[in-house]
Amino acid sequence: MLAVRLFRRIPVGTSSIKSKSCLRLLAGITSGGSALTIVWKHYRVHASKNPKLDSNQLSSIVREVEGKKVASSSSSEKFDWKLFWHYLRPQIWVIACATATALVVAYLNVAIPLELGNLINVISSLFTSSSSSVDFKEMLSKPTFRLLQLYIYQSIATFEYITLLSIAGERMAAAIRRDLFQNVLKLDMEFFDRTKTGEIMDRLTSDVQEFKSSFKLLISQGLRASTQIVGSAVSLYCISPTLATLAGLTIPSIIAGGTVFGSVLRKLSRQAQAQLSVSTGIAYEAISNIRTTRAFGAETKEHEMFQNEVNKACELNIRLGIGIGVFQGLNNLVMNGIVLSTIALGGQFVSQQRLSAGDLIAFLVATQTIQRSLTQISVLIGQAIRGMSAGARIHEYQKLTSSIPLEQGIRIPFHSMLGQVQFSNVGFSYPTREQQMVLENFNFTIPCGKTVALVGPSGSGKSTLCSLLVRFYDPINGQITIDGKDIRKFNATWLRSNVIGMINQEPTLFSTTIMENIRFGKPDATDAEVMAAAKLAMAHDFIQLFPDGYRTVVGERGVTVSGGQRQRIAIARALLKNPSILILDEATSALDAESEKQVQSAINNVAKGRTTLIIAHRLSTIRNADIIGVMLHGKLVEMGTHTELMSKKNGVYAELMRIQQSGINIL
Repeated sequence: MLAVRLFRRIPVGTSSIKSKSCLRLLAGITSGGSALTIVWKHYRVHASKNPKLDSNQLSSIVREVEGKKVASSSSSEKFDWKLFWHYLRPQIWVIACATATALVVAYLNVAIPLELGNLINVISSLFTSSSSSVDFKEMLSKPTFRLLQLYIYQSIATFEYITLLSIAGERMAAAIRRDLFQNVLKLDMEFFDRTKTGEIMDRLTSDVQEFKSSFKLLISQGLRASTQIVGSAVSLYCISPTLATLAGLTIPSIIAGGTVFGSVLRKLSRQAQAQLSVSTGIAYEAISNIRTTRAFGAETKEHEMFQNEVNKACELNIRLGIGIGVFQGLNNLVMNGIVLSTIALGGQFVSQQRLSAGDLIAFLVATQTIQRSLTQISVLIGQAIRGMSAGARIHEYQKLTSSIPLEQGIRIPFHSMLGQVQFSNVGFSYPTREQQMVLENFNFTIPCGKTVALVGPSGSGKSTLCSLLVRFYDPINGQITIDGKDIRKFNATWLRSNVIGMINQEPTLFSTTIMENIRFGKPDATDAEVMAAAKLAMAHDFIQLFPDGYRTVVGERGVTVSGGQRQRIAIARALLKNPSILILDEATSALDAESEKQVQSAINNVAKGRTTLIIAHRLSTIRNADIIGVMLHGKLVEMGTHTELMSKKNGVYAELMRIQQSGINIL
């Protein structure tokens, strides 16, 4: 009641803000938060200001609620049987054949002890009869030949079911990897902002491998062991109902113990796998940024961080191993106790002639078959726990969806795109820090065919505009239009592949040839088109100087070429698709003077006739821009040509220029 009263006292001027607060309140309560705590936070926020809210903000709150629900439930993600069936169904006939052959193997494993008992009965009968050697061979050959047949059939069936399961398991694993990777590629940038690359790689590799191994073992060994237990139990009952009943009394206790242990170990296994992903993430970051690690002498620090996380994972896995070991040890103790009791009681039955020696041997072999099968199942319980935990982690990523669909939306004829960009009342904050508004009621127009530069201190929102224009994120409110059409109505993949070309401050090249790196911008481009784009980007000449020319492999992330060369290759890659809009996000800020001059010449060359947005670090590089905008704290404070802005003696641009010319750089 106190929470409701406090909620009513929130001093808001519009019903939309009440809606926002109500949504956040519901979100907090459904995710397990305290209603009073949540309302108090909103009371403090709204008591100091009266923000505006439109439909776009409400939709962003809904996304926030869904994100919190996903975050809160990800740790307890359950195995999705429906999704598992989706991958199992295409392989159902292969698995059915594998299952049939596994059942044959199980049947043979049950039949072999019985036939072995018959053979022993024949041998024991020879000691009490006066048969000739001919009769001995005749009596012995029949059960021996039958037993040999069973062994051959067992070998063939074992080969068949293992081969078929391998085929089905590998096909399923390949399909899971393909779909998982495809879904990860489609996720929003928010997902990659929140998730470490090492953890994603862990899901794609070790979790899929764990799941595949568990699946194959459970189908092959689990099905065979279960069938052997049932078949051997029937055999035991046929040989001696009394002994079989006594042996079966312990089975319910084993099943109950396995169920209890399984629930505990499943949770522990999930924790261990999650901790292992953390250590993988640290290792991936350290190795992928090895030059930075080496430059700061941080090898020891990274090793200590990795060691700490690995030790935590080790402790969890040791606890898991101890739990599985306790269960298997108790299981073996019980099973060996059954064997010992069977020998003692069976020996008494033989002495009373209630059981033959061959039947006792057959009973013991069948009992040991059950013992091995139960032991195998106890091992498989731990494997099943790990496999289901890995499967749940895979399914968690497979069920994630993107709020920015890649293939939905309109496409327009490429030649009709003029390239006029307009930001209208745009507000935005990054999903990882929602309380910090980067842009607020931002308005800006980039005329078609003009070169527009944005300058301002770091953190003023310049690069954020690029991310919004290319739709890495959607604004919280307001809209961004190209030629008067909201970019949210366009097909996102088409927009990025054909309309917009973007070059970052530190462009990434792939570990392949220069030719393929440039062709990445347009996969179906010919070699002639690639070379034409390289010439336009002023990269052709230095590429030709390499011994292998365009076939030169640049190494991981392009480490074997210089910064200026990497930038010009990236410009050629962007130009290959002939974009209407070109975005250059501080493309020359990390270069030396000579490289900057070469890259700047390439930029001036390619900007002609295109709508070009330049995020400038060095003001000297944007003097000739048609329009220069100055940003400060997420707002556009000045706009004009270089001459117009310099004429404002107390203007922000003029002050930035004076500071930079004096040798101080605050951008």
